[in-house]
Amino acid sequence: MQASILRWPLLAMASLSLLAACGGKEEAEEGAQPPAVTVAAPRLQQVARSVRVSGPVAAYEEMQLGVELNGLRVTALNVDVGQQVRAGQVLLTLDHRSLDSDLAQARASLQQAEASLALAQANYRRADVLAAQQLVSAAQLDELRAARLQAEAQVATARAGRDAAQLRRDYAELRAPSDGIVSRRLVQPGQVVAAGTELLRLIRDGRLEWRAELPEQQLALVEVGNPVELDYQGGTVTGVVRAVSPGVDAQARTGTLYADLPEPGPLKAGVYLEGRITTGRGQALMLPSEAVVQRDGHSYVFVLGEDNAVQRLRVATGMSEGGRIEIVEGLEPGQQVVVKGAGFLGEGDRVRVVAAAEADAP
Repeated sequence: MQASILRWPLLAMASLSLLAACGGKEEAEEGAQPPAVTVAAPRLQQVARSVRVSGPVAAYEEMQLGVELNGLRVTALNVDVGQQVRAGQVLLTLDHRSLDSDLAQARASLQQAEASLALAQANYRRADVLAAQQLVSAAQLDELRAARLQAEAQVATARAGRDAAQLRRDYAELRAPSDGIVSRRLVQPGQVVAAGTELLRLIRDGRLEWRAELPEQQLALVEVGNPVELDYQGGTVTGVVRAVSPGVDAQARTGTLYADLPEPGPLKAGVYLEGRITTGRGQALMLPSEAVVQRDGHSYVFVLGEDNAVQRLRVATGMSEGGRIEIVEGLEPGQQVVVKGAGFLGEGDRVRVVAAAEADAP
């Protein structure tokens, strides 16, 4: 009996302790403050419209050089890959001994024909004087006139043969058609080459360009003369759009733009780079980039609502510039959007709005 009497006070004390603990927890929860955030309203501002796309750097014009003679051996190769050359510079020489002999023979034939012509002209002049004195018959004068004409034709034929031999001799030297840089060498000294075979490749004037494939929607925004910026090795190479393809590929639905690079600097043909094409200026709804949260592959912002509860909205973003990002769709000007602290929020969370300076304080 006494044990039962003692048990009841102990149970009452335990119950009171449990109630006190629960009450303290509820009071602690009621006293917890919502997370501090800053807000900002998206605003329209003037921005430089641009398109970002990747593409290769290529030679503006790459010439494939070969010889027009067949079966001759390369006796001298004067250039190598990467070397700059001038227009008219001899790049390689073929064995031209037989060509020199043919040229010497053609020159001798021309001299012989010219001597025959000189004799025929002298004979005709003398006969012409004698014919005036009726000392030479008309038939003899006609024969001498024909001999002179025949000698003139022989000279013309010999001169053409000499010019052809000289041309073949000139073909034994491959000369640079313009200034440029040797980009490829496909021949070795001593090699017997065939006519029309590519032996060297030359980037004309060392001129490079950047080419990029754009979807038809972006291609429509680009015009000739738009500036281009390429990031390379910590620097920026500038250029300008030279041409835009007039049509798009029927299957890929893309078109090509060509940008001149007047001062390519360290760029090399074949480098693949991302470039920025400035297409003009216009108004855009901009928001601090920190306000946009990436989740599940989509972009979201948190809009401040009643009682400081936030609502998550899915948005479409565009270009970014200077720490701000363009909101293309999903948000209206004037809405209060959470900036600092947005990455830790969820749908319906209550927040406490503070100034930016207070949010940055430790």
